Amino acid sequence: MTLLLVAVGLVTTVVAVSVVSRRLGALAPIVLVVVGLALSFVVALPQARLDPQVVLIGVLPPLLYVAATETSVPAFRYNLRSILLLAIGLVVFTTVCVGYALYLLLPGVPLAATMALGAVVAPPDAVAATAVARRIGLPRRVVAILEGESLINDASALVLFRVAVAAAVGQALTPLAVGGYAVYAALGGVVIGAIGGVVLAWIHRRATHPLIDNSVSLLTPWVVYAPAELLHASGVVAVVVAGLYLGHRYPTLVSAASRLQMAAFWRMVTFILEGIVFLLVGLQLRFIVQDLNESVGLVALATVVTLVVVVVARFVWMYPATYLVRLVPRIRRRDPVPAMQYPTVIAWAGMRGVITLAAALALPRTLAGGRPYPRELFVWLAFSVIVGTLVLQGMTLPAVARWLRIGGDDPKEDALAEAAVQQEATRAARARLERETSLDGQVPQAVLARLHTLLADRANLAWERLGGRRRETPSEAYSRLRRTMIEAEREVFRRARDEGRIPEEVLRRAQRDLDLEESLLEREDR
Repeated sequence: MTLLLVAVGLVTTVVAVSVVSRRLGALAPIVLVVVGLALSFVVALPQARLDPQVVLIGVLPPLLYVAATETSVPAFRYNLRSILLLAIGLVVFTTVCVGYALYLLLPGVPLAATMALGAVVAPPDAVAATAVARRIGLPRRVVAILEGESLINDASALVLFRVAVAAAVGQALTPLAVGGYAVYAALGGVVIGAIGGVVLAWIHRRATHPLIDNSVSLLTPWVVYAPAELLHASGVVAVVVAGLYLGHRYPTLVSAASRLQMAAFWRMVTFILEGIVFLLVGLQLRFIVQDLNESVGLVALATVVTLVVVVVARFVWMYPATYLVRLVPRIRRRDPVPAMQYPTVIAWAGMRGVITLAAALALPRTLAGGRPYPRELFVWLAFSVIVGTLVLQGMTLPAVARWLRIGGDDPKEDALAEAAVQQEATRAARARLERETSLDGQVPQAVLARLHTLLADRANLAWERLGGRRRETPSEAYSRLRRTMIEAEREVFRRARDEGRIPEEVLRRAQRDLDLEESLLEREDR
C-alpha cells in the first residue's frame, strides 16, 4: 500500500506542478526539482529513495528510445561530427578535468575513484536542455546538436564509469584493454540495435492491429537493451540505433491509426517518466544530507570546485571543437564557420539530470582491498551539479539567448518549403486520382468534386500560412465554423444515447469520427 501511495503521490505532484508551470510560463523540469527539494524535508511523507537500477533499466531505455524515434536522421547525420565531439570528446574531457581536480583536492583518494565521479557528472541531460531550447525557440540546428549529444553521451559516460569503477575496486586494466572494451561496447551496441531494428520492423509490417503495433513499440527499448547489456555491450547505443532506424521508417512502416495511437501513448509515458525523475532528484536531498559525514568546509569547497570545473570545461572544449576543425578546408566548405553566439549558447546548455544521480548512487561502497573513500561526498557532489546546473543554467538560458541575440528559425521559410512540397503532393494526388478514376468509370461525380475540393483546400492552406495572422484566412474561418458544427453534432448523439435511441457503441463510433476530424482542424490552425 505504501508503494502505491508513493506512486500515486508522485504522479499527482507531477501533474499539479506541470499545470502550474504552464500557467506561469515556467520550465516544468526546474520547478519539479525545486518542489522536490522542498518536499524532501517533510518528514511525514513516505520515503522515496532513488534506486539506480530502476533509472538505468526502467527509465533510461524508454526515454532514449522516444527521443531517438523523434530525431531527424538526416539532421543527425549532417551534424554527426559536432555530436560526436560533444558526446564522446567532451565527456572524456570533462571526466579527466573533474577527476584530476578532485584528486588534487582530496589527498588519499585514488585517481580511479575521482575519475568515476568525473564520468558521473560528465553527460548533460537530454530532457532539460532540449525542453529549454525548444521553449525559447533556439535555431533548429542547435536543438539537433543538443538532442544528438544527449542520445550518445550517456553511453560514453557509462562506459567510462564502468572502467573507472573497475580500476577503483582493484581490477587490473591496461590502456589496450580499456580501448578494446570501449570499442566492443560501442560496436556491439550498434550491431544489436541494428539487428533489433530490422527484426522489429519486420514484425511491425506484419502487425494487423494498432494495439499490436503499440505493444511492440512499448517492448522495443528493453528488447534491444537487455541482450546488449547481457553481452556487455552498450544497451544505450543499441536503443538509440534501433530508435533511429524505426523512427525514420515509421511513415511507411506502420498504419496511420498505429502512428496516432503510438504517438499519444508515448507522449503520456514520457510526460510521466520525465516528471517523476526530476521530482525524485529533488526528493533525494534529505537522504543525501543525512549520509554526509565530511566537514562543512570540505563539502563546500569540493562542491564549488566540481561545479565550476563542470561548467568551465564545457566552454573550454566548445570553442576549439567548433573552430579548430574548420581549419580543414573540406570541412569549412561543407559547414561554414558559425558566429560566436552559437557555440556559446550550446556551452551554456549543459544541464545535468537523473542519470548523473543514478550513476552516483551506483558507486561502490568500498575500493580495492576494502579501503573506504568519501562515497557520500561524491553522491552529494553529483547532486549539487544537477541542481546547480539546472537552476543556474536552466533558469538563465533564455536570458543568455536573448543577450546573445540568438533568434529561432524563420517560420516563413518553413511555411514556404511546406507550401512548395504540398504543391508537389497535390499534383501527385491529382495524378493518382485521375489514374484510379480512368480504371473505374463508376465513381460518382459528387465524389470526384469533393476530392478535388479537398485537394485545393489543402494546397491553399499551405500558402495561406505565408500571409501571417493579420486577418482570418478562409481556412481559419472554415475551421472555426466546422468546430461549432461538430459540437452541435456531438450534442445530438449524446442526447440520443441518453434517450435510449442509440446504444453506447454507436455513440463511441460517432464520437471517434468527430474527434479525428476536430484534431485535423486543430492541426490546420497551427
